[in-house]
Amino acid sequence: MAKQLGIDLGTANVLVYVRGRGIVINEPSVVAISAKDGKVKAVGIEARNMLGREPRDTIEVVRPMRNGVIADYVVTQEMLRYFINKTVGRFSLVRPEVMISVPAGVTSVERRAVRDAALNAGARRAYLISEPLAAAIGAKVPVADPSGNMVINIGGGTTEVAVISLNGIVVAESIRIGGNHFDDAIAAYIKRKHNLRIGERTAEEIKIAIGSALPVEEDLSIEVRGRDEVAGLPRTIPIHANEIVEAITEPLEAIIGAVRSVLEKTPPELASDIIDKGMVLTGGGALLRNLDRLLTEVTGVPCYVADDPMSCVAIGTGLALEYFDVIRDSLEEL
Repeated sequence: MAKQLGIDLGTANVLVYVRGRGIVINEPSVVAISAKDGKVKAVGIEARNMLGREPRDTIEVVRPMRNGVIADYVVTQEMLRYFINKTVGRFSLVRPEVMISVPAGVTSVERRAVRDAALNAGARRAYLISEPLAAAIGAKVPVADPSGNMVINIGGGTTEVAVISLNGIVVAESIRIGGNHFDDAIAAYIKRKHNLRIGERTAEEIKIAIGSALPVEEDLSIEVRGRDEVAGLPRTIPIHANEIVEAITEPLEAIIGAVRSVLEKTPPELASDIIDKGMVLTGGGALLRNLDRLLTEVTGVPCYVADDPMSCVAIGTGLALEYFDVIRDSLEEL
């Protein structure tokens, strides 16, 4: 029997779920390629460790996914081939069936690019599932019931807000803002306020260590190393949590706007269900401190973070293959 894989092909990370085994791969969606002949040198964690440290003449480190869609088709295909081979074995005779999550707002051209990349990377059959639906299934939300369930999935490159009922998406909004935009906002703020240039990885470490959506009373701070923009020399400064609150205001406002937009478009019957059940936060962005509190404050609707929010989409893609007949109408097949 062919192996069944669920793949969360994210802007920041790729997670692979194998039916019967759970999540077997969780690695950054980063690829290191040779600047001379274009051959892949490293994928995942190994490539991420080179980010910002690579010799520019010999190695180029790239993120082939941008804002939830394929930015570099050839490199994405090689990355998928690497992860599929790592999961099923390079010399496996039976090619796997693959379910891949895509943002709800992608175009038909972007969908086809994902499907073709999966098939060319070694999949026997490829299906696509919308990220909000996969996230809801993975978060154990009863999507088959005739009642409204609201999911806010904040990934690396996109935020998906959707109301789900009867295995389908009733209302959805997709914006190309996610966790990576928090990192960019933090780096820009530190450069503007402290004249210190920091890298992508440092900005992400600051976000994880002290990032918050609301001001915090405790004095959370972190020592940040970077290059002084004036002197051009390395420098270390302390950064406090409330500075990060100020830094990420803009991307947070965009996410709040998307949530409000979906709530305004939700049919009254489903809106009353959502008020009773609350909104579910999934994706890596859901781990930002106090984000659930912020969304509850601005909307008046209870909001809570799913168990293991980073894995929800990957688990949902795998479970969607298991319950394929039930949600067949919500999927696209090639």
